Amino acid sequence: MMTTNDVLRRLRFILDYSDSQMINIFSLSEKTVSRAEVSAWMKQEEDDDFKVLEDRDLAIFLNGLIIEKRGLRDGKAPEPEKYLNNNDVLKKLKIAFQLKTDDIIEIYKSAGKKLSPHELSAFLRKPTQPQYRELMDQYLRNFLSGLQVKKKS
Repeated sequence: MMTTNDVLRRLRFILDYSDSQMINIFSLSEKTVSRAEVSAWMKQEEDDDFKVLEDRDLAIFLNGLIIEKRGLRDGKAPEPEKYLNNNDVLKKLKIAFQLKTDDIIEIYKSAGKKLSPHELSAFLRKPTQPQYRELMDQYLRNFLSGLQVKKKS
């Protein structure tokens, strides 16, 4: 999987969020984080102050993003997953930004990547289904790049 820190850094850049906005997103999922923690997650791995963002914390952030963009569902924040893979990240971003199949295909296209509806469907399936396909890092990178193009235009 792309590192959780990479995903968080890219999303922060795409959304142009300040430290305060990042802290607020975490709080929407009932997690208190400090400015120092957010800063440490944004650092590069070579930096002495770098801190690894755990899968659960990325799930909390993505759930907070869903709440910010769409509102609370059933009156409470969803329980964050302990482990995330690229498919989970794509699904959560699809929900947060209310993306339809055509929207996601267009996002990939804007990143220079052709994706068929069947491929996308395989990425969004449950791992127990026979048509499920693992979303490789390059596909998630392309999606985030395309999302950046879409959000910045």
